Amino acid sequence: MLLKRLCLAALFSFSVVGCTTAPNTLAITTTQKLIQYERSKSDLTTKSFMLSSGDKMVYAENGNVAGEPLLLIHGFGGNKDNFTRIADELEGYHLLIPDLLGFGDSSKPMTADYRADTQAARLHELMQAKGVASNIHVGGNSMGGAISVAYAAKYPNEVKSLWLVDSAGFWSAGVPKSLESATLENNPLLINSKEDFYNMYNFVMYKPPYIPKSVKAVFAQERLANKALHANILEQIVTDNVEERAKVIAEYNIPTLIVWGEEDNVIKPETAELMIDIMPQAKVIMMPKVGHVPMVEAVKETAKDYKEFRAKLHD
Repeated sequence: MLLKRLCLAALFSFSVVGCTTAPNTLAITTTQKLIQYERSKSDLTTKSFMLSSGDKMVYAENGNVAGEPLLLIHGFGGNKDNFTRIADELEGYHLLIPDLLGFGDSSKPMTADYRADTQAARLHELMQAKGVASNIHVGGNSMGGAISVAYAAKYPNEVKSLWLVDSAGFWSAGVPKSLESATLENNPLLINSKEDFYNMYNFVMYKPPYIPKSVKAVFAQERLANKALHANILEQIVTDNVEERAKVIAEYNIPTLIVWGEEDNVIKPETAELMIDIMPQAKVIMMPKVGHVPMVEAVKETAKDYKEFRAKLHD
C-alpha cells in the first residue's frame, strides 16, 4: 500500500522533473525508480531527439504507433511526467509527450527564445522527424496550452483537433486575485526554497495528492537549480499573448476542447469565456473542485471527457 501511495505521489506532482542533484541520494534513487515504474505502467518509453539548433529534446512515446498521434505539452515548471498517469487512460492514441526546451531532461539554454511560436516550431521539427506532423492532435496544459494554440496557428492544415487545459496566453482576461501582486522577485510559481515548493504544490492544486516531503525535496532541488532560467522563461511567457493566433484556429474551424478547473488559482477560470468568444467552434468543460492541472487532479474524468470529445469528431 505504501509503494502504491509513493507511486501516485511521484507522478501526481505538478513539477515532476528529472533530478540529478538533491540533499538525499536515497530519495533521488527512490523517486527515479517510482517515475520509471509509472512510465512503464503507461507503456511509455523515453527517447531523445537532436534539434537543428543542436539542443536536445527528450520525449516519452507509447507503443501504439498505429493510433492517431496525440502531442501533449506540459506547463511552466512541469515536464513530460505531468501526463504519465493520464497516458494510461489514453492508450488508444499514439502519444508523444516531450520535455519542452528549458524543462525536464531537455536542454536548458539560458538565452533561448521560450515564447509560444518558437517552442511550437521546435515541437513541429520533432513531429516531422517522427513522421506524424501532417495528421496530429495537440493538447496542452497552462503554458502548454498557449504553445498548442501557437502550433495550430502556424500549422493549421496539419492539426486535427486541440485540447486546451487551463490554457495560458489569453491575457486580456486578467490575472486571478492570488497573482495580482506577483512579481519576478515574489511569485508563487518561482522557487527560492524548499518551502516555496511545498507552498506552490498546494497553490496550483485544489486537493493536492499526498506526496512525502522526502520526494518533494527532490523535486524542489531541481527547481532551485534552475530558478534563474525559470524566471527568464516566465518573463517571456507572461507577455506572450496568443489571442490573435487563436483567431486562426477559428478561421480554420479546428475542433477544440477547452477544459478548466473551477478552483484554478493560476489562471482565471473566466478565461474560458474569452476563449470561446474568439473560438466559437470550441466546447468548454468546467470541472468543479479541481485546480490548475486537471489531468493530474482528476485523471479518469479528464481522460473520459477528452475521449468523448475525440469520439464525436468521427460522428
